Amino acid sequence: MVDLWSGLAQAFWLVVTFDKELLEIALRSLQVTLSALLIACVIALPLAALLAVRRFRARRMVVAVLNALMGLPPVVVGLIVYVILSRSGPLGALGLLFTPWAMIIAQVIIIVPLIASIAHQSLRDLWHDYHDLLISMNVTQRQKVAT
Repeated sequence: MVDLWSGLAQAFWLVVTFDKELLEIALRSLQVTLSALLIACVIALPLAALLAVRRFRARRMVVAVLNALMGLPPVVVGLIVYVILSRSGPLGALGLLFTPWAMIIAQVIIIVPLIASIAHQSLRDLWHDYHDLLISMNVTQRQKVAT
């Protein structure tokens, strides 16, 4: 019990004194997370807009896969990324294993289905509200997706 309290006291002291290593770790974590979020938004938002506006044969399947991937456990994603980026894996020659880029890749895989599914639902609701207006304005399909 003494070790627990001394550990908590030391952790509190590191936070209060703005320990250089602790700040470096926190900033690296923030950098990785924000980079993954930006990349995931670049992938997921256009995908969500496309799914909300366009009708194509595999649309329902893509939406179902995105919804299923929302429940993908992070441990499974970590193992998949590890296998792909390990030295004997298909992308092992890139040397990305145990780098911030590997963490970004894993986080993007986790985040894309979440953003795409939530954005798809929101955009689909908006599409139902503004569909007739956009058609009456003679808007092209590309402009509809961009809108």
